[in-house]
Amino acid sequence: MATATHETERKYDLDDLAPGAPLPALGSVPGVRAETGGEVHALDAVYYDTTDLRLASSRATLRRRTGGEDAGWHLKLPVGGDTREELRLPLGETPEGETGSAAVPEEFVRLLAARTRGAALVPVVRLRTRRTTRLLRDAEGRALAEIADDAVRAERLDGGGEAREGAEVSWREAEAELTGTGTTALLDGVEERLREAGIRRAEGPSKLVRALTETGTPPPPLAPGAARDTAGGHLLRYLRAQYLAFLDREAGVRRDRPDSVHKARVALRRTRSALRSHRTLLDRARVDALRAELKWLAGELGTDRDREVLEERLRGQLADVEGPLLLGPAEARLTTWAVRAGDTSRAAALAALDDPRCRALLDDWANLLAAPPLRPAAVRPAPRHFRKAVKKERHRSRKLLARALALPHGPARDVALHEARKKTKRLRYAAESARPVLGKPAKRLTREAKALTSLLGDHHDGVEARAVLLRIAARAQTSGEPGFTWGLLYGREEGRARETERKVERSRAGSEGAGLRVFP
Repeated sequence: MATATHETERKYDLDDLAPGAPLPALGSVPGVRAETGGEVHALDAVYYDTTDLRLASSRATLRRRTGGEDAGWHLKLPVGGDTREELRLPLGETPEGETGSAAVPEEFVRLLAARTRGAALVPVVRLRTRRTTRLLRDAEGRALAEIADDAVRAERLDGGGEAREGAEVSWREAEAELTGTGTTALLDGVEERLREAGIRRAEGPSKLVRALTETGTPPPPLAPGAARDTAGGHLLRYLRAQYLAFLDREAGVRRDRPDSVHKARVALRRTRSALRSHRTLLDRARVDALRAELKWLAGELGTDRDREVLEERLRGQLADVEGPLLLGPAEARLTTWAVRAGDTSRAAALAALDDPRCRALLDDWANLLAAPPLRPAAVRPAPRHFRKAVKKERHRSRKLLARALALPHGPARDVALHEARKKTKRLRYAAESARPVLGKPAKRLTREAKALTSLLGDHHDGVEARAVLLRIAARAQTSGEPGFTWGLLYGREEGRARETERKVERSRAGSEGAGLRVFP
């Protein structure tokens, strides 16, 4: 299994420095007491990607490196800002120093499945780097950051490990990477010192992207389709962000990382919602087919997420039961349900990700971004379109909520409130997508819709919790266990549902006019 670590680093272009000129001294950076080192390493890395560079386009890098202190296979995935997660595996049996193709570890193949979508991973770039490193240390001698001065020679490979004739470039750059107790404030101090010396941030995100770009094969953009200030341009940027968010979280789902299922589903729902709210901008046939598949995948992943939410809710409820009222092996019974449900739901989620249907969905999603089927309305000014789209979603949400609250308490009202919740969530996502265009009014409506969605979500979770409590109680009764505690929890859930409904009514009454003022 791969080992994982987070790296936070910044890159700087040194091509304007005189040949052989050293980096400026950094011992005076705030928080730094000493600068040590000067070690030189020879690094040799072969980078792998698909022939059409799907990894580079989605901000992931995969390399096989020899030399230095961290030889092995390295997979880097984005986390946010200057931080990436790096997963490492040993070199394996491929001879050290070999420049041809090596078999990519199966663990990494699986983690990159959503990005590659079945395409083979082949060698695309070889980087030979002469690296000189220094360490910045604090008053106790602890390492805060490593500063690397890299002389790089890059070769574009043909997919079989052979260098392409004439496709070779070289440059010099620096990296500042946090180690130990270093902070981003330290990196800010390093950057200020470098800037004073005339050194600026590198334009590209990585050595790989620079090598690809300067050898004439830059990674293709994911969403090149429309002018920046048009309605279509803003929509495509939003859709691209959700696509990348899903790719990042899909790998987390496979690794069983906390909250990955939830955030993967959010990216799916946001995309599906945007395709519905802004359907006048895109060809309906293409969009409706994709929306149906996004709904399918979100549903398949939802089983595992819903189980997580219900388990946390029920454990919290059980913890609040006073000792004399906790009859029978209630905690053990809940654990039994959670383990069984968890095994089933996680297996279902992984099966869905490995399903050819999921690969086809991702192909359609990527193709929509690469060649968006824009309609004439996409060239309209963004503010006009987004304001109209948000107002429509607000109207639908309010209409369904009023209809639900007019019903008497009971199953029919529960179903209607759940439908209102889905429409309110779509309103939230519509307002969220409009924030770059409409500013504070969209931000305010996003906040209000989120608060209402949270209340309606708590209500729906309570409905699901009561159904689970009935099933657990039935199993307990079959085993001869007392059912009092489960009945107590059921009653408390009913009371909580009534209180939540009252909060929804008050929330709706309090924001009835506010929504009209936000989007007049």
